[in-house]
Amino acid sequence: MATNTLNRRPGGFSLKDAYRNWRYRIGLDPGTYLFRFLLTSLIALYFGLPVLWLFIAPTKTHKEMTDLSPLAIGNLQNIADSWERLAAYNRGIIFTWGWNSIWYVALALILGLVVTVPAGYLLANVNFPGRKALLWATLIMMLLPADATVLPMYMELFLMRLINTPWAVILPAGMVPFGVYLTYTYYKTVMHRDIVDAAKVDGCTDFQMFQFIGLPMAQSVVAMLTFTQFSALWNGFFNALLFLERDQLKTLPVGIYVMAQQTGALNPNPSAYGKVLLLRPDLALISIMTVLPVIIVFLFSQRLIVKAATSGAIQGE
Repeated sequence: MATNTLNRRPGGFSLKDAYRNWRYRIGLDPGTYLFRFLLTSLIALYFGLPVLWLFIAPTKTHKEMTDLSPLAIGNLQNIADSWERLAAYNRGIIFTWGWNSIWYVALALILGLVVTVPAGYLLANVNFPGRKALLWATLIMMLLPADATVLPMYMELFLMRLINTPWAVILPAGMVPFGVYLTYTYYKTVMHRDIVDAAKVDGCTDFQMFQFIGLPMAQSVVAMLTFTQFSALWNGFFNALLFLERDQLKTLPVGIYVMAQQTGALNPNPSAYGKVLLLRPDLALISIMTVLPVIIVFLFSQRLIVKAATSGAIQGE
């Protein structure tokens, strides 16, 4: 003990001790740390640069988007000019598309949660005839590609006379096999059998257990489902394009596709640009407006999403 005290200089700095402390804090050797840092940086650049370009693009004119460097910033006045052209396009139809996206997604999200959460709870905690068959059907539906269900879904909606109505987009959102299975595994992990047995001893019915125990425990998984489903529904393109024919019923993602096709903004022929209303920066601006709601919802729900994703990782909590 005395030897260690004599060898250590009071107030001195030891590079070796600093290195040991650094290794203790991060738990990695320098080579592994550097590799992970470089890999993470490359992934961030790969996914981040296109998003950065998208936010910069509306500051440029149509010509500057091809003449200037991709990350060069133009004039903020160009954003106002792009917004004026968007607002004037087809007598302000982008506001109709935006409102359609909002209430389609709101109703579809509510419907999906109302169906998904109770279904996952029942599969996890209630024994009933056909439970295993229903669980297997859920797994099979998860494995089926979405394209394989388009024709049966179209025929069903056509027989119900719902094609070219908002319900053609809203009702299919109630079928979320991945959400049902995610909720099922969540309840299987966090809602132990002892809790269910104790509630039954106290005289709780299955509905009361779901109301007073299941729902309060499902806050984190509901937040995760809300974000994932909101992102999928808000960016949903194929169903809205196939099932809705009238322009007044379309959503923002389909509207962007319509504007790109009808205005020639992506047409490489320069002679076409003088005959159209919208230009490339305008489409970049409307794309940003479409992305922002997803970012906002993620920022509000990220803590609960992380909690849901890591639930059950530490047993006994």
